[in-house]
Amino acid sequence: MNTPFLSIVIPAHNEENRLPRTLEQVFSFLDLQEYTSEVVVVENASADHTLELAREFSKSHPSLMVIHEENKGKGNAVRRGMLEAHGEYRFICDADLSMPIEDLSKFLPPVLNDFDIAIGSREAPGAVRYNEPPYRHIGGRVINLVIRMLILPGLNDTQCGFKCFRAETTESIFHQQTLMGWSFDIELLYLARRNKLKIDEIPIHWYFDPDSKVRAVRDAIRMIGDIFRIHRNAVTGVYDSQA
Repeated sequence: MNTPFLSIVIPAHNEENRLPRTLEQVFSFLDLQEYTSEVVVVENASADHTLELAREFSKSHPSLMVIHEENKGKGNAVRRGMLEAHGEYRFICDADLSMPIEDLSKFLPPVLNDFDIAIGSREAPGAVRYNEPPYRHIGGRVINLVIRMLILPGLNDTQCGFKCFRAETTESIFHQQTLMGWSFDIELLYLARRNKLKIDEIPIHWYFDPDSKVRAVRDAIRMIGDIFRIHRNAVTGVYDSQA
């Protein structure tokens, strides 16, 4: 097949309520663009009708690829989707679409050039948060402080679910990924730094979703453990053997 300019990869676990509306918005946006594109939905281990809904949607949208991944883990779903996508640029998009899809243009040429990874940021100058409870904001900043202190200094928002990778960057670092849960972002950005890749933070408009699956305390504890796993992998040569 011809290489599309853009691939949008959407991991989807139990997303029957949010995915159809997100796909409608994504395709409405893409229909207005001059570049070629594809959308990749990776349904993984859902207990609802996410897979059936995605497959039904693909019947009227030929550029939608639906992948069924039996193994759980957001990182696992993202990895499979990114490596099976074909685009010159590959954009990870959360199924809740808490960032307006129009902000996607900020991550691509001609607006953005000379980057390897562009990450959506709710903290970069110009970013705006909407409807976020103060406790969630404070909790998020505490988690980010820990991440900056332990592994990724200088990056103000590593956990936003919107990230864009060049194709060659995808092929380089996703093959080295070992974490398949929520902390996969941290590992990928660590690997990017390790390989001296250029990371840009892109300010976005972000809308809080009360149905978010993030659980601050639980996920923070897991992330700290995963950060030490990343350091151990680096010391023991795991990433060197997978490069």
